[in-house]
Amino acid sequence: SRNVGGVLRRKAVIDSIRGAEKNVLLVDAGDAVQGTLYFYLYGGEVEQEIQNILGVDERILGNHEFDNGIDSLAAVLKLSDSEKLASNYNLDDTPLAGMFKPYSIKEYGGKKIGLIGINLDPEGIITKGNYDGLKFEPIIATANLMAEKLKKEEGVDAVIAISHIGYNPAPLVGDSALAVNSRNIDVIIGGHSHDVIDPKTEQGAARSRLTNLDGEEVLVVQTGKAGRKLGKIEINLDSLGLGGRPKYELIDIDSRYDGKTDPVLKATIDRYRHGVDSLMTLWVGKTDREMKNSEPELLNFFSDWVLERGSEIASGVDFSIANKGGLRDGLPAGKFSKGQIINILPFRNYVTVIDVKGSDLRSVFDVMAKTGGNGVSHNVKVTYDTIGGRENYAARDILISGKPLDDSKTYRVATIDYLSKGGDYMRGLTNGTLVKESPNAVFDDLLYYLTEGKGKGKVLEGERGNRWSVAPAK
Repeated sequence: SRNVGGVLRRKAVIDSIRGAEKNVLLVDAGDAVQGTLYFYLYGGEVEQEIQNILGVDERILGNHEFDNGIDSLAAVLKLSDSEKLASNYNLDDTPLAGMFKPYSIKEYGGKKIGLIGINLDPEGIITKGNYDGLKFEPIIATANLMAEKLKKEEGVDAVIAISHIGYNPAPLVGDSALAVNSRNIDVIIGGHSHDVIDPKTEQGAARSRLTNLDGEEVLVVQTGKAGRKLGKIEINLDSLGLGGRPKYELIDIDSRYDGKTDPVLKATIDRYRHGVDSLMTLWVGKTDREMKNSEPELLNFFSDWVLERGSEIASGVDFSIANKGGLRDGLPAGKFSKGQIINILPFRNYVTVIDVKGSDLRSVFDVMAKTGGNGVSHNVKVTYDTIGGRENYAARDILISGKPLDDSKTYRVATIDYLSKGGDYMRGLTNGTLVKESPNAVFDDLLYYLTEGKGKGKVLEGERGNRWSVAPAK
């Protein structure tokens, strides 16, 4: 509906660049999977085939590559032709052992380019149990060590860091912090946070040109999400090391490229399309207005439904916690399909009920405040302070069914297993005790609710207002 993005269009742009330029390197900064019905149905197989046809030269891991577990990831990556980099993940004790290199060196016209892959700390963002055996190494120290090795020992002319750590995920280390605390890194190609860093805008130009510890410029780029834009960096090999600045632009992937469809890629997609199309025409409900995943209504509906589902599997549930990051799409006005529900909730999560102390919940509410508020059921109201940067945001007044949160009380909370295991940095929930977990994935439980349960025949709607509000200044 946005008329942007699409892998067929992206292939046309990539082919055009390859036809016009002598030395082309195509890189992917992680999260090549998840968020579409192709991953739900085929587990990553389609994405590997597509990346091979696009000719991705270098790739790194994103957190969503681990969504089906590390064993499944190892199986699908065997289909990938790309060179794979992981500089600060030690994978020796995992099924991925031997599949990734700590760095790579490419030679073009007598000049050498070194590449490293920098990844985020899996704790708090990848589901526990999905990355067993992986050892995480510090981001800045590892990146600087690898870059120094490439420049001083391997004699490369430029170092490119491909990263999946986010641009500025305060208080964590992101691309901006890496750039200003780095040495020997010339370009950072980032992912994870879906930032659109557009050099044509004043803000984008400022965010993309940072200064490292030696006073040298680092180009930091990111293209957003969902393949809507393609980043193009031009490095003049003759001016490498002589102060020459790389050029950077964002190319919109839109209908301009519809007449240049690659037949091999189209045939590959068509082999899988039938299963996806069938899910998109199985109608399961209706709305009377559009519900965007960026607005409170859909999150409020989902949070209330988690409370209802949790109360079905366990007694005495006090309230629910959900995460807006788990809602990956919205709903149109009118009827919607099974496929659209799975697109909203593509992750194999499970509604979970836990008992957790109020003192642990207080830290969780502080974490949720840093995102500008997150999913809570209708009987929860929170005000939060916005003093200082976002990393300093904190919950102030927390009311559960009209009563202030009691640090000494044990509350029964309905949530999803990803959060109960500390996902989205809600580590306080890991101190809870498991009461009951639904045997069905969240999307299956919700589909049952819509087609057979209490939601059957009802218009899907949620409370429109934000259940979080900024506290007045003291």
